[in-house]
Order: sequence, then C-alpha cells, then structure tokens
Amino acid sequence: QVQLVESGGGLVQTGGSLRLSCVASGRTDDRNTMGWFRQAPGKERELVARIWWTTGETTYADFVKGRFTISKDNYLNTLYLQMSSLEPEATAVYSCTAVHSGYESWGQGTQVTVSS
Repeated sequence: QVQLVESGGGLVQTGGSLRLSCVASGRTDDRNTMGWFRQAPGKERELVARIWWTTGETTYADFVKGRFTISKDNYLNTLYLQMSSLEPEATAVYSCTAVHSGYESWGQGTQVTVSS
C-alpha cells in the first residue's frame, strides 16, 4: 500500500547534472531505509545509494561516491538523488525503493540517458 513515484529523469549531456525525486504516499510510517537502484539494458540491477530514514545516515556505491548525493525531505515525504558530472556509463533506469519491516516497495523507475 506504499506508492513510490519517481521523476526527474531525462536526457543530459556528459558532465551535466540531474536531480531525481521519489514521492512516497500511503502507509510510510514503517520505513527503515529508502534508496536508489539502477539497471542498464543487459545488466543486473545495482544499488546506487541508500539513506536511513530516521537518522539520515547514507551509503553509496563505490562507483558513484563523490558525484551522487542522496537526500530526503521529511516534510514533503520525498527522496532525492542529486547527480553531477554525469557520464554515459550512468545511463540506466533509476528506481526508488523503500525498505519496510519484512518487505520492500518499488517505484516504476525513471530513465536517465547521458549523451556525449
């Protein structure tokens, strides 16, 4: 009963920036963490970043550390992924996830394409 809706994806040139947003609605009071995953065609889905909802503690994949920043707005019930210095390797579908007690919720994803 938790709905996650991503937005902010699109086409950007190498070196550009994008900010992805994920708005959560429904029963969201049992969240432990929220995060971003990405999946490129023919590749496995991989974790990009995760944030602990109550504390704000964050973790990042090694390949994006220093270029991507995960954050949240409790008032707006929104998760963000700020991406800078984008390279073509970042092209993928980015999905928002919320980890609850015993289950996970997923958004449908938003496409990010980085061109030369």
